[in-house]
Amino acid sequence: MPGFQFGSHVIEASQVFFQTRLSYAFVNRKPVVPGHVLVSPRRVAPRFGDLTAEEVSDLFQTSQRVSRIVEREFKSTSLTIAIQDGPEAGQSVPHVHVHILPRRSGDFKQNDDIYHELQKHDKVPLSESTFRSQEEMAAESARLAVYFSD
Repeated sequence: MPGFQFGSHVIEASQVFFQTRLSYAFVNRKPVVPGHVLVSPRRVAPRFGDLTAEEVSDLFQTSQRVSRIVEREFKSTSLTIAIQDGPEAGQSVPHVHVHILPRRSGDFKQNDDIYHELQKHDKVPLSESTFRSQEEMAAESARLAVYFSD
């Protein structure tokens, strides 16, 4: 199965745990918290305003469905759901994507620290980065995909 285009990157099919005609959900190579996943439209659209009404609807319906599973599977009590729309907002890949991060009481010293972590989590030089292995990401993807086998 071929990969999925994500900006200039290709997401391996083994990292994708759910897809619709217009969107797909995949595990994060460098999660801010365990269970941090992404939902993106299939079409490469750099900014939220570039999406069609149908793509926006599908992206948000997919994000809602994925968020329910992520919250349950990672035993969280809340979620942070975010879109960084443009470079000044912290968007590092010019392809619209929704971050879904499971949250728990006390997971950050200050609740809003998550936004600082989200802003910087993929900005370190690649040589210093600690990306997860393909095997680890595929295992998490398979764990989540079970919930979408309808």
